[in-house]
Amino acid sequence: MTPPPETGFAGAINNTRRDGLVVVQPRMGFAEPSAMRAGLVAVRDARATTVGTITLDSYTRVGDLHSARTAVRTRTGLNGYPLCTHPDDTTRSMLSEVYRPGFPIQIRHGSARPGHIIEAMARIGLDATEGGPISYCLPYGRTPLRSAVSEWAAACDRLAEMSTPERPAHLESFGGCMLGQMCPPSLLVAIAVLEGLFFAQHGVPSISLSYAQQTQPEQDLEALAALRRLIGELLPDLDVHVVLYTYMGVFPRTRAGSSALLDESARIAVFGGAERLIVKTVMESIRIPDIADNVAAVERAEREVRCSQQLRAAGHHPWTPSESGLYEEARTMIDAVRSLDPDLGTALHIAFRRGLLDVPYCLHPDTRGRTRSRVSPDGRLEWAHAGSLPIDGPRPAGHAVGVRELTSMLNYVADRFDSTAKAVR
Repeated sequence: MTPPPETGFAGAINNTRRDGLVVVQPRMGFAEPSAMRAGLVAVRDARATTVGTITLDSYTRVGDLHSARTAVRTRTGLNGYPLCTHPDDTTRSMLSEVYRPGFPIQIRHGSARPGHIIEAMARIGLDATEGGPISYCLPYGRTPLRSAVSEWAAACDRLAEMSTPERPAHLESFGGCMLGQMCPPSLLVAIAVLEGLFFAQHGVPSISLSYAQQTQPEQDLEALAALRRLIGELLPDLDVHVVLYTYMGVFPRTRAGSSALLDESARIAVFGGAERLIVKTVMESIRIPDIADNVAAVERAEREVRCSQQLRAAGHHPWTPSESGLYEEARTMIDAVRSLDPDLGTALHIAFRRGLLDVPYCLHPDTRGRTRSRVSPDGRLEWAHAGSLPIDGPRPAGHAVGVRELTSMLNYVADRFDSTAKAVR
């Protein structure tokens, strides 16, 4: 077993894990260095165990640095921090006395072609980011999957090159968050693990695998247990931790409903054994969250985490994990992909071409588009059509999901929490 890292993002997570803490992290990015610094300081000083986030803007994500430079020059609004446009010294100054061993910072970006971002990180001295050849390609545009795999292979090689034993580069798979919602958990788990194996094949020394809260907590706990089991089986010698995301789909429209959803995600993180929780805010369905919203979210999550840890220590469990064969489905998909080619990047491309991996409702041209999912009457997210996936599942002839049914499913979580909140009042 590789000794745990001592510094950087990976080292900080290992320190909190050793202390029995759950790290709470916002998703936050501002274009102006002064605003970005203020946000990081506020999160660092919040009453919670936190790490920092710098979310990049959309121009930087797609490599349109000319438009990013124009926006910075004309002070046009951007939806994140233009890491590759601000001078490196500006970013170093922004991070001065903010970025430190007890408060590491992760770059979040959404790029299918992340080379320019990784190089900027290396110059500035940052060591943690996230994404992956599948999870940052299929949901975000029309970049060919083959190109994304190649670009991410080079990015992983660069991260491995800039690592040291004391301060390893860290890469988080976004695979457990595909399209935000309506992707059955077994596929989320399989994609996260496959991306983790891809990272490991390219020498990334420290990784995290994600899973996003879905429609039923019992199923989420089963998924997290499957993810942990697969990490133990397939990535036993790597520094790995699990990240849970607060629900990534349509958010409740009421403050009470949003608060209840946030609280549930914190409980799932604790009872599912996640080391890190990435939160949303109660303002998600109303406006772009500001610094105060993000601080309130991490502090609320921290309170719920601590309360849940006390309940767990006392032997109280709010849910019993379901037993639906989720692990077996995920393992079957993973094994089918790995059997295609020794190079995992090549195997992933073949798998999507053949439909052995196929994300429901995904419009990317490199997916077969034959799978469908649905929310069952008891709230589980399940397969409605398994397409060519190598699992047992329904394959009805001529199955189609209508607009009304899809809209209802997309709003299922928001409606459930809003209606519960109204009933309590």
